[in-house]
Amino acid sequence: QVQLVESGGGTVQAGGSLRLSCAASGRTFSNYYMGWFRQAPGKERKFVAAIAWTAGNTYYEDDVKGRFTISRDYAKNTVYLQMISLKPEDTAVYYCAARRIPLAAMIRGDVEYWGQGIQVTVSS
Repeated sequence: QVQLVESGGGTVQAGGSLRLSCAASGRTFSNYYMGWFRQAPGKERKFVAAIAWTAGNTYYEDDVKGRFTISRDYAKNTVYLQMISLKPEDTAVYYCAARRIPLAAMIRGDVEYWGQGIQVTVSS
């Protein structure tokens, strides 16, 4: 059974930083993309970032480029989302996600596995 378990959320002031973690288990993730989505109150869930598990290529939604960094640790089977220069508009529930290639499917939300979500709140 595949599990994606997020941690590291919380409340931070604008301009601050947080690092989210996603511990993955239950299968091998070669040929998979691991990614992050977020859902703000009253809005649809949106793609944030993704990383190719094997090759390490990264992709970002325009609003977070230069501020968010996605990475993975093979030994720990964990994906991270380092977030800096946080803004109040980054406030959302953040979800870890995984699916096989192609990336385009993940970006449009066609995801095989979801985490339970974790709250990130940025105060002004």
